[in-house]
This record gives sequence, structure tokens and C-alpha cells, in this order.
Amino acid sequence: MARFDRYLLSQLILLFGFFSLVLVLIYWINRAVVLFDQLIADGQSALVFLEFSTLSLPNIIRIVLPISAFAASVYVTNRMTAESELIVVQATGFSAFRMARPVLMFGLIVTGLMSVLTHVLVPISLTQLNQRQAEIAQTATSRILREGQFLTPTEGVTVYIREITPEGELRDIFLSDSRNAAESVTYTSTRAFIVRSDSGPQLVMIEGLAQTLRHDSGRLITTSFEDFTYDIGAMVRLPDSGRRGAREISTFDLLWPSPAIQDETRQTAGALILEGHDRFGQALLATVAALIGFATLLTGGFSRFGLWRQIIAAIFLIILVKLVETLTVSLMEDNPILWPLTYLPAVFGLAMVWFLLFWSERPTLFRRRVMAGSSA
Repeated sequence: MARFDRYLLSQLILLFGFFSLVLVLIYWINRAVVLFDQLIADGQSALVFLEFSTLSLPNIIRIVLPISAFAASVYVTNRMTAESELIVVQATGFSAFRMARPVLMFGLIVTGLMSVLTHVLVPISLTQLNQRQAEIAQTATSRILREGQFLTPTEGVTVYIREITPEGELRDIFLSDSRNAAESVTYTSTRAFIVRSDSGPQLVMIEGLAQTLRHDSGRLITTSFEDFTYDIGAMVRLPDSGRRGAREISTFDLLWPSPAIQDETRQTAGALILEGHDRFGQALLATVAALIGFATLLTGGFSRFGLWRQIIAAIFLIILVKLVETLTVSLMEDNPILWPLTYLPAVFGLAMVWFLLFWSERPTLFRRRVMAGSSA
């Protein structure tokens, strides 16, 4: 590798690491605040919080890497232009396409990192995260199994249990449910049991009374029952732990989905194939982002006023690529057979990069046309 390639590539990787670290910390802190509120409020320990935060990192890094690649490319190109380094390199005979070679190498390195994340680390981490969430949710009923305490497992629900026998029988139950704005219901019973079912845990109350208060009329309705079943699973919002989402499935299974995978994810074969190709497309956009940042600033040449106009143009071009991506996604959602359009944003971005590099070698290309038009 030429000395210039090593120098530029080292600068890009250095700034890429810096921007990635800063952005990951910003995204991770925002995510950690939400997790902290959820887990600590549920009575989980700090170790569980750290575990969940760690499992969320691969998906956060996947989002951050293309942004960091673009930012590093823009920053390094702007600095080397301001210090006339790129001007000197061009004077030695390097073409714009030749100077873009280390940027392309840098983009491919980031694409490789993105591929590892999208195809391996993100599906594994999401699967593990969902499994841990299901395990914690399955034990969430323990929050209401405490003797002699008024507990509020969810907003609008209050539970009191006088005694829990070694056999698991609950004695003297009080349960108040005021989640319905039109009425509130209070259940009392002498005995109760926790019963597992396919829909989640159920509280079966024996020999009790249900008192319903209508808020509009103030009327109180009482109903005696010999046994009554109350859905605790709905109260603590247990997740469906028996199914995986498409983002948790391996890329191989997405590209060739079996009927079992379709049934598990509740998605069609076309939608799963589209998800698989989207992982490749997302990784390629990292290379496109780095090249757009470099090629756009290269068209500006040296200017004592800086390259702020080219920087704004580079940001606009990235937004344009994302708009093309959004358009293709909307088209493919209606007709998944159009999955080759997944790669259209990358192809569109690379076409823009080629044009910008071509233009940077001919800075008077459009000026001549304007001058010719004005003289005529």
C-alpha cells in the first residue's frame, strides 16, 4: 500500500474510532436511562441492568457506524484540504479516483464491521435480550406474592395477601382494580391459588366477593362467587417468549425461510427474504457514506473560507440516499418480490460518488457551459 494510502487510512480509522465512541456513549446513555427506569422500578438488581445494557450495545453500534464513517470522512478531508495536503497530492499526479482508494478501503472495513453486527451479533444479542426479558417477566408475579403488604404491581391495581402457606395457598386476598375509568372493582376472597396457563399465570380466588362501583351513578354492585379467575398475566404484561422476531433470525434462514420460520415470526416468505437482503444493503451504505463525504468535499478544492458549502452538500446527499432507501422500502413492503431494490440506495450513492469524483477532476466543467451560454 502506498504511503499516502496508509496515512489517509490511519487518519480515517483514528477519527472513526473517536466519533464511534462518542456517538455510542450518547445512544447508550439514552437507552440506559430507559432501562434503568424499567428494571429498577421492577425491583431488579444493578447486575441485570448492566446485562441488559450490554446486550443492547450491538444494535446501538450498528446504528452508529455509518454515521461515524461519514463524519470521519468529512472531518479528515476538510482538514487535509485546509492544510493543502490534498492539493499537494493532486499536484504529484494523483487523480481523484486514485485518492479515493484509501477511502474505499476504509469504507469496506466499516462494511465488514457492519456485516458482523447485522448478520451475527445483533440477532444473537436480540435473542438473548428477549429471553432474559421473558425470564424476568415470568417471575414478575412474585411482586404480588408477599405477605402483609399492600403492593401495586401495575398502575391502578392494589393487592394485599394476609398469609401464604407452604403449599402455595393464598389466604385472605384483597385486590382492587381501578384501571377502568368507568368503574372500579374490588375483589376479596378467603383463599386463592396461582395457576399457570397458556395465556399466562391466573389468580383463582375461592369463596369471595366482587364489589363494582360505577363512577357515573355512584351505584355499588356486589356479587358473591364460589370461584373466580383473575388474569395476572395481563396485569404484569408478560411477553410472548415462545416466538422470535425477524431481526432475531439468522440471515441464512431469512434468505431461505422454511414454513416453521414463517409460522414462528408470523411473516410471509417475501417479507423474510426482504429482511435478509436489507442486512446486506445496510452494510453497503457504510461504504457509500464514507465515499460521499470524501468526494463531495473534493469538489471544493482549496478555499480560505473553508468547505462549509460542500459539507452541507454532503449532508444533503446523505439525506437524499436515505430518502431513496425509504422510497424503496415502501415499494418493497407492498410487493416483497422487488427485493433487489434493497441495493438501489447503495447503487445510487455509488453513482453519485463517481460523478463527484469525475467533476472534481474537471472543476471548470459547468463553468464553461455557463460562460458559453452567456456569450451566446
